[in-house]
Amino acid sequence: MRIVRFTQGEDPSYGVLTGDLDDYGQPAEDAVIVGLAGDPLYVGLKLLDKEYSLADVRLLAPVLPRSKVVGIGKNYAAHAAEMGSEAPAEPLIFLKPNTSVIGPGDAIAYPRQSTNVHYEGELAVVIGRICRDVPAEKATDVIHGYTIANDVTARDLQASDVQFTRAKGFDTFCPLGPWIETDLDPHDFNEGRRVQTFVNGDVVQDGTTADMIHDIPTLIAYVSSVMTLLPGDVILTGTPEGVGPLQVGDEVEISIDGLGTLTNKVEARA
Repeated sequence: MRIVRFTQGEDPSYGVLTGDLDDYGQPAEDAVIVGLAGDPLYVGLKLLDKEYSLADVRLLAPVLPRSKVVGIGKNYAAHAAEMGSEAPAEPLIFLKPNTSVIGPGDAIAYPRQSTNVHYEGELAVVIGRICRDVPAEKATDVIHGYTIANDVTARDLQASDVQFTRAKGFDTFCPLGPWIETDLDPHDFNEGRRVQTFVNGDVVQDGTTADMIHDIPTLIAYVSSVMTLLPGDVILTGTPEGVGPLQVGDEVEISIDGLGTLTNKVEARA
């Protein structure tokens, strides 16, 4: 089931996107959204007798994290190598504020403080309930679904600050979307789902989730042993190799098999 958050110019609504995706991860032009009675994270999955044409709405970030986005650094060995280091033995975690979240079609604002902003295409896990100290074998119980993320990073600030907060925490530095897919098992990603990033139509990342060092259950167990996770919190699972710079005017697309395509343009920060 693909859960969307959308607007027709008024307050955001929630719905279920019907129909199949094409080879490019895009729904059909005549795709229909069946309305939901509020955020299913809090009111459950209550379908309404109301439908919307996808062409008549604007998709928003499918979730607004209640408290945090938890990033996982260097979770692909090839990416760790391109960053000049070895993959850490334990998951390397950092936080992005929920104010960094934007949706599909929203602009990534290039900050004045940086001259080296990078894309990082990633699989994102959305948490479905309050949880702490979750055993890996129980991870499925706390997962609401999956979406696509761009862990935008000011690489020069990451190097100068040593810690990641400023480099990854700017407003607009966490595009999410285009929807949440709920009908997947975390172990599906161990078999490998293709993760691709395109900048202005050119492929710049082409990896597979099978290459994640720490799988999704392991990440949930590790993160929840450190901090309580709340409904709507998001875990970014790391990026494949091929990260690189973005420039003002670029369009970046991230596609993951079965999850669609997340598209954003880069603009100068006002």
